[in-house]
Amino acid sequence: MNKGDLRLRVQDLSIDFGGLKAVSEFTCELYHGELVGLIGPNGAGKTTVFNMLSGIYAPTGGEIEFRDRSGSACIVKKLNPARMNRIGLARTFQNIRLFSNLSVEDNIRIALHSGRTSGPLDALFRMKRFRIDEERMRAQAEELLSLFKIEKKKDELARNLPYGEQRKLEIARAIASNPCLLLLDEPAAGMNPQETEELMKIIRFIRNEFHLTILLIEHDMRLVMGICERLLVLDYGRTIATGSPEEIQRNPAVIKAYLGTEAANG
Repeated sequence: MNKGDLRLRVQDLSIDFGGLKAVSEFTCELYHGELVGLIGPNGAGKTTVFNMLSGIYAPTGGEIEFRDRSGSACIVKKLNPARMNRIGLARTFQNIRLFSNLSVEDNIRIALHSGRTSGPLDALFRMKRFRIDEERMRAQAEELLSLFKIEKKKDELARNLPYGEQRKLEIARAIASNPCLLLLDEPAAGMNPQETEELMKIIRFIRNEFHLTILLIEHDMRLVMGICERLLVLDYGRTIATGSPEEIQRNPAVIKAYLGTEAANG
């Protein structure tokens, strides 16, 4: 699939919680190889959008069309997160969700299980196919951990990693499931400036290395402006602006949403 091919089309996506419209008529298109930021003030509805795209929430209106690596289109209605992952969408969370009592390596290996060719009987009798799968997953896990520079901690429990490395592990685990669309929910949260700089390089690299389309939520504007090619801005559940980082920085509606009316009129 060539860069420029449609990966995701979202049309008029909305959701209500007890009569409160959390997201109203959210519309966007993402293309193969794009790195796009979804930004907005706290409570704007960004994570709610991610929850609808990944199958955690069922929208009350609108349509999601997702295209897998082959280009086959799937109209998403009530697919659960596991099904969404199988068709090629992976995500991280604002609050880290690791298997905290498992090792760093096992967190990656769990995500690799979808690529197994062996079955229960192969595992029970330790057949050749099972052994090949195990060796392949071990090599893939080591390669991913090396990419994120945490390979030396592969035997440690995930809960014992420093916060920034737990973030890296969650991204590595998402990539291990072989997605074509990756949603990153505040990947730089809790990271210091040096870790954030390293993360920017990693995000660019994985986009190119794994041929991914990436949509990310982030409050660190230095990261957003430094790596995103296009931005979508939400405020009170509605899209108020789209454009390049430079265009968004000058947009009066965005300035007003972040800084207030006086700044926008400024």
